[in-house]
Amino acid sequence: MIVALVGTIQTIETTSTTTVTSSTTTTVLPGWSNTNNINYARYRHTASALADGTVLIVGGQDSSSVLSSVELYDPSTGLWTVTGSMNIARSSHTASVLPNGKVLVTGGQTTNGHTSTAELYDPSTKTWILTGNMSNPRIDHKACAFSNGTVIIAGGWSFAYYNQAELYDPTTGVWTAATNMINYRSSYRSSILTDGTFLVAAGDDAVSFLSYAESYDLSTRMWTATGNMNVARRNYAVVLLTSGQVLAIGSDTGGGSCLDSTELYNPSTRAWTATGQMNHVRSYHTATVLTDGRVLVTGGCNSASSNTAEIYDPSTEIWTLITSMNDTRTQHTASLLTNGKVLVAGGLSSSGVILSTSEIYQP
Repeated sequence: MIVALVGTIQTIETTSTTTVTSSTTTTVLPGWSNTNNINYARYRHTASALADGTVLIVGGQDSSSVLSSVELYDPSTGLWTVTGSMNIARSSHTASVLPNGKVLVTGGQTTNGHTSTAELYDPSTKTWILTGNMSNPRIDHKACAFSNGTVIIAGGWSFAYYNQAELYDPTTGVWTAATNMINYRSSYRSSILTDGTFLVAAGDDAVSFLSYAESYDLSTRMWTATGNMNVARRNYAVVLLTSGQVLAIGSDTGGGSCLDSTELYNPSTRAWTATGQMNHVRSYHTATVLTDGRVLVTGGCNSASSNTAEIYDPSTEIWTLITSMNDTRTQHTASLLTNGKVLVAGGLSSSGVILSTSEIYQP
């Protein structure tokens, strides 16, 4: 720049300075990382995601006893905290989160056999209270909460295999008999569909594995047979996809081996169709729908527990292997956290060790 002054001519040079700001974006790669151990090693427990984002794990078994202990996982700290113990130790039970935020636990294996008891956990007080008993003791049954808070339990076994179903009213704490299922069944899987009906499928009836499926409509109080599955299954996994279809995954065969087959249930046609085959055979595994609609499957067993994991993409119907977990696990739990990660906890290792470890999957 040239500046003219009176009496003299002076040249002033100026330099223009440009500041460049660079930013670094950190990309988090998908994979597994260990988080803090649970306080009590366990398997055959339940895990429930609560409204505040914490995860409640309940009961189960360790190497010597059935557990009454209960723990809470806080994703913000990665810590497990012991909370109020159940009144009755139990494993192979059910746990249902009610619309009011409480958790209803039913049945299961106790120190003295199978139980018909049920109890409620209140997150606000972190305590349990006993509620009404079911009509029969049962394990390996299933329970689901309807949108109005009513809970249905069905099937399972104790001194016999059941086709009996019962309804729990959270306002009275009382169980009433529901219409019996069409089929006796235990070790099956279930899902509440987008239309509010309760789908149950497969399992076993003490004689053979089942491929039968049926659904319960709370408004009519009736069970209706649906199309049969293509493959009889027991101790498999099931998830409700974002499309409204149900994905059934794997199974044991009763002969020490497992299945890698999967199939889809379409509620509009009430029919099952085969879909992509997993890379590994599995039973007693977990299945979790991720926030993007894909399905994460972890662990399970064939002749021994596995640490493998894979993801199903509903848009392609293809399974893709991902990084393996840090521990082999079966009869563990997996919970979707509010941050989109998945928490896996406990289980039984391939060497027969009951695990206290837990780990996080980052999609």
